[in-house]
Amino acid sequence: MQQTDTFFPPSINLAGRLVTFGEPQVMGILNVTSDSFFAASRVSGAEAVVARARQILDEGGTMVDVGACSTRPGSTPVDEDEEWRRLDGALAALRRELPEAIVSVDTFRADVARRCVQEYGVQIINDISGGERDPQMFETVAELGVPYVLTHDGSLSPTPSAADEAWLASVARYLAERLQRLYDLGVADVILDPGFGFGKTLEQNYLLLRRLGDFIRLFPSCPFLVGVSRKRMVWQLLGITPDEALNGTTVLHTVALQAGAHLLRVHDVRAAVEAIKTIEAIDAIDAIDAIEAINRKS
Repeated sequence: MQQTDTFFPPSINLAGRLVTFGEPQVMGILNVTSDSFFAASRVSGAEAVVARARQILDEGGTMVDVGACSTRPGSTPVDEDEEWRRLDGALAALRRELPEAIVSVDTFRADVARRCVQEYGVQIINDISGGERDPQMFETVAELGVPYVLTHDGSLSPTPSAADEAWLASVARYLAERLQRLYDLGVADVILDPGFGFGKTLEQNYLLLRRLGDFIRLFPSCPFLVGVSRKRMVWQLLGITPDEALNGTTVLHTVALQAGAHLLRVHDVRAAVEAIKTIEAIDAIDAIDAIEAINRKS
């Protein structure tokens, strides 16, 4: 994994527990929806919710990201009451059976985020809209005092259509401006997500991945989340379906890890953990070679 210029790796405070990203971590996806783009990720009922969460943790995931409102391209979001009804049942089951699990909730609604944190102690709010869909989200997260995933969604803000340096600069400005707003409100723990697949062309997605290391160096105090799992940028390029996109996903995870990604949001936890272990083994050899080179010079 590529190192940033900071001496200490980025970290977040989860209700008094410091989580440091010296090594990349995996966030497993748990969808309590009926229309998420990858059918195998959907679960319903308390028993299935707990079984999926256990699978995520048993396979090496450290966080469970629960979503109850699909945001796939072309979908119509369910209303707030239905989103909460789904989350209420899922979170109750998770807290009853897996009380120590680190749980993130994927929502763009401030009131839903508030209830998840206050009623179930959810540790992270993952907002794919970057605060654009609900203007109260930033203030709510600041009041709740929980880490926030800030995502770039090109469909919600005017950005150039070309895949070039001007477009990359617009993404960086978007993240920087909203990050400063969060800091000004007192939100100390922000995870950045460049938003692969959200309002981006195929070319823009791959340019962003190619330059991911530059973004990570630009924001060295923030962990970077990468969510490419089985997305259109994989299966459209290869002419396959989301069900067939695990191999392509793993390739992109490997590229992201080499660029310095700190957190992978995935459907297939075991495969992502194996990718991390493989890259770490290569990095360990590089570290040994560097130490031997220093010793030879001394």
